[in-house]
Amino acid sequence: MSRSQRISLGGMDFIPDLSGALFAPEMKALLVADLHLEKGTSLARRGVHLPPYDTRESLLQLRAAMIEARPERLIFLGDSFHDGGARERIDQSDLALLRAITSSADTIWITGNHDPAPPKDIGGIIIEEMALGPITLRHQPSSLGDGMFEIAGHLHPAAAVEARGQRIRCRCFIADERRMIMPAFGSYTGALSVRSDAFAGLFGDFHVWMLGGKAVHRFPASHVR
Repeated sequence: MSRSQRISLGGMDFIPDLSGALFAPEMKALLVADLHLEKGTSLARRGVHLPPYDTRESLLQLRAAMIEARPERLIFLGDSFHDGGARERIDQSDLALLRAITSSADTIWITGNHDPAPPKDIGGIIIEEMALGPITLRHQPSSLGDGMFEIAGHLHPAAAVEARGQRIRCRCFIADERRMIMPAFGSYTGALSVRSDAFAGLFGDFHVWMLGGKAVHRFPASHVR
């Protein structure tokens, strides 16, 4: 977990992790978005051959975050599986690792557009959205009324800044006073610029928390290219 950065939303403080996970110490909950498990095998079926170890790498990173944070609750914000056939394709050792992770904390699977019906034999409960204190957790960002707060995934945010004459681009958390969107956790998920049209209208005066090689770095919107 970051030793220096915090993200405040709805009167709660969150700790961003370099892996892309987010820890809510007040609620002892670890949030993870967009693992897209078994995306590698899905791409292979379409002739795009990549090393088939993305699920294992993602789960090992998740286990490391769990060991550090020691949460009582583990909450997945949707698109945890890349498609409806991912459960059948997952390697048995990876499946055992996933079950070990979910058995170590109360686990909640929020449904996503890629996994509207997550597997039921991997531990935890399946829901469409939930409240974490005053904040609604869901997969896709939604319209917010007055006094409403949200944490979502889905958009896989990334940001670029200029530093010492170089352009640096990293996955990031993006948030303003009402909404936060988490970076994608999965190894093969890719990332979308927060300056793209997909983010238009979602944020006011925002900040990004970029996932660097060794630390999480916070920048205001005015620094994001």
